[in-house]
Amino acid sequence: MNILLTNDDGIQAVGLRALYHALIEAGHSVRVVAPVTEQSAVGHAVTLSMPLKVKDFQEDHFQGQGVYGTPVDCVKLALSTLLDSPPELVLSGINAGANVGVDILYSGTVSAATEGALMRLPSMAVSFDDFNPGDLSGQARHAVSLIPEIPWRKLPGKCVLNLNYPKGSIEEAKGLRTCPHTRASYNDVYDSRIDPRGRPYYWLDGVIPPESISPDRDRALLTDGYITLTPLHFDFTDRDALTMLNDHGIENPVDE
Repeated sequence: MNILLTNDDGIQAVGLRALYHALIEAGHSVRVVAPVTEQSAVGHAVTLSMPLKVKDFQEDHFQGQGVYGTPVDCVKLALSTLLDSPPELVLSGINAGANVGVDILYSGTVSAATEGALMRLPSMAVSFDDFNPGDLSGQARHAVSLIPEIPWRKLPGKCVLNLNYPKGSIEEAKGLRTCPHTRASYNDVYDSRIDPRGRPYYWLDGVIPPESISPDRDRALLTDGYITLTPLHFDFTDRDALTMLNDHGIENPVDE
């Protein structure tokens, strides 16, 4: 299978390297186009006012192209310019840190896969519930083993699969669960600090309140030790609200 591999942690990140080696080991053809620098939480940002530069990475048992841009830049540039033909799958990850609940809106990892889906290509984002991962070879091999098991052609158009691994080794995971994403939002907290010159700066932190997390959704299942798989479809229209507004008479065409 011809696969485009990207991420948001950067081309030298342990998660991307683990997926690369697992894909090669499984016999896939892999093209890596990923950010040169970390681009976590940049969402679906696209570079418009600066040129994109590309750097080749040629190392022992690894080769890829690094882009001085965002994850979505990488996918757009790869699909439109760098690749001779479209890949059969766009794979993004393995991200350091879970992408569950509202993380899917902030995540560069999920956004890169989403861009592939918007281009009507099978796409999957992969993340790990730890910001300081070590050896992810087990998770990478498991993710790669899922690729031929997924009925890609039967999925709805522009669908992106969001795969998350719990903290710990792959052997400790309880199994794979398909589930919806968590709807609860974070309670944001900014830690106020003082730099060496006496000026304040702020560091974002926050948690999803445990009491707001549904037990059958990705955040709770991941915390319980399950691997979670959530199909995402980015149609933001609130159908119930649309019906309510129409029933309320908001729609009022101007007479010509």
